[in-house]
Amino acid sequence: MKCLSHLLQALALALFLIYFSPPSSYSYAQTPDPQKVDLTLYYESLCPYCSYFIAHDLVRLFTDGLSSIVNLRLVPWGNSAIDASGYFQCQHGTGECLLNTVEACAIYVYPDPYKHYFFIQCIEALAYRGKEAEWQSCFAETSLEPQTLFDCYNQGIGRRLELQYAYETGQLNPPHLYVPWVLVNNQPLHGDYQNFITYICRAYKGPSVPTVCDSVQFETDSFNEEKTDAAQQGCSVGDQKNLTLFEPTKILQQSRRVFSGGSNKR
Repeated sequence: MKCLSHLLQALALALFLIYFSPPSSYSYAQTPDPQKVDLTLYYESLCPYCSYFIAHDLVRLFTDGLSSIVNLRLVPWGNSAIDASGYFQCQHGTGECLLNTVEACAIYVYPDPYKHYFFIQCIEALAYRGKEAEWQSCFAETSLEPQTLFDCYNQGIGRRLELQYAYETGQLNPPHLYVPWVLVNNQPLHGDYQNFITYICRAYKGPSVPTVCDSVQFETDSFNEEKTDAAQQGCSVGDQKNLTLFEPTKILQQSRRVFSGGSNKR
């Protein structure tokens, strides 16, 4: 019965994506450079492991010159779920559902990886300090215009993007065990995800090798079977006791309400 339920959910998502793709009036993503290394991060916004990785580790793509050889792709869905009525359920409460969708809109309306990464980094840095309700301060922090993101969210485009991310995350092979779940050229790094720079440098075959690659150690083994305890690496797929129903509303002036009462971040 559980398998049938998952199959029906996947079918419903596929049909939704066929008939309700985001409008072409927004530019969605830059065309990936085939000479670059693909780095994909599957995550959820209020998982503390994800917040730390985005805020403190992933920034090295930009500070160490790796962004010139990397196609960065962020997928904010993680261990969320969709109930029978189509509402989102998120592991760390309604605030996480809102921020997942906000960050999906940021990727969508600010397609330059530099712009949407630093906006998301700002949010995740706040989240790691327990100040996620202040996320709107990141517009001023990154000098980005907020109205296009508000429109993306309030017009339901962000929800459609999240449905796409939900379907994509559900199709991962092998399935993700926890988040953050990092892939380099479609290969999961498992528990060695914080060593992502080594994998990027090893995978890059182009002529413009960043100087940081001269100093990394090329002893990596996490493309092999998972060996570590998932509970020590991130927010586990199986830990869904905190799933909380999220009924989408117009955000922004009243968005702080979804953060009231706090949430269990572990």
